[in-house]
Amino acid sequence: MALPMDRAHARMPWGRLSRSGRRNLRNGLLFTAPGIIGLFWFYAYPVLASLFYSFTSYDGLHTLSWVGLRNYSDLARDGLFWQSLFNTAYYVVLSVPLTVLFAFGLALLLNRKDIWGLALFRTIFFIPSIVPLISSTLLWLWLFNPQYGLINTVLSYVGINGPGWLNDPAWAKPALVIMGLWSVGGWMVIFLAGLQNVPVELHEAAELDGASPLGRLLHITVPFMSPYFFFSAISNLIFGFQYFLQAFVMTQGGPAESTTFYSLYLYQNAFQYYRMGYASAMGWILFLLVAACTFVLFKSSARHVYYGGQ
Repeated sequence: MALPMDRAHARMPWGRLSRSGRRNLRNGLLFTAPGIIGLFWFYAYPVLASLFYSFTSYDGLHTLSWVGLRNYSDLARDGLFWQSLFNTAYYVVLSVPLTVLFAFGLALLLNRKDIWGLALFRTIFFIPSIVPLISSTLLWLWLFNPQYGLINTVLSYVGINGPGWLNDPAWAKPALVIMGLWSVGGWMVIFLAGLQNVPVELHEAAELDGASPLGRLLHITVPFMSPYFFFSAISNLIFGFQYFLQAFVMTQGGPAESTTFYSLYLYQNAFQYYRMGYASAMGWILFLLVAACTFVLFKSSARHVYYGGQ
């Protein structure tokens, strides 16, 4: 049986290609060359270079010497490294489930047909997710001000003495988690799209059988929404391990290193202390941690994630 022309060309060695086949291959490579070069130059080279630098003592400008595994062994004895790892894990464990649940709860409310001004509310909740991150961070810096901030002012009206928020080591990380919940509008829209695919007839049949609204939510809506939960959890897990900008702008890692997150400490080693080799080792450890957590979630997804029709 004769193969289609494109499949036949794909199996032919270069020397056996026809003149038109060689011309098409050459033109294809020329057109894709910018993308291929960019992939190698901006992605593959930095990744491989960082792996090499992680075994060296390098200041980013002049001296470079091979030190083997010393950077990794020094990290194991670095108290601030473990503190930054704890801060990041704390943020991930707290923020990921809260973000998923908060976005899903908003989507459930805004999926109702009996709410007046539904489009207006959807727009209001989505707007924070498109506000520039620096602008929103500076806004929350004022909101968290313990003396003049809006949050503590409102709490004082009901007789509550608000905490120091970003000035208090015990409240700094929870404050950043609360700030993150402000911009769940993007995930809310994704959950809203998923709720449109939940079969209405299943809800109607369950309602006729006497199922309560909570029972229908847990046994019909949640299983059909599980792929969206899974995607949101994976994405927020990766984002959480790379949490950097808000802490860099608002606290610079303080107070008392309570907001020195992993990415912030990596940045400080690379661009403030000029320990590029040390920072590269941190980068590879972060990559392995994220890969391991993602692998565990994917392996467990078969038991918890339901894809309609499968």
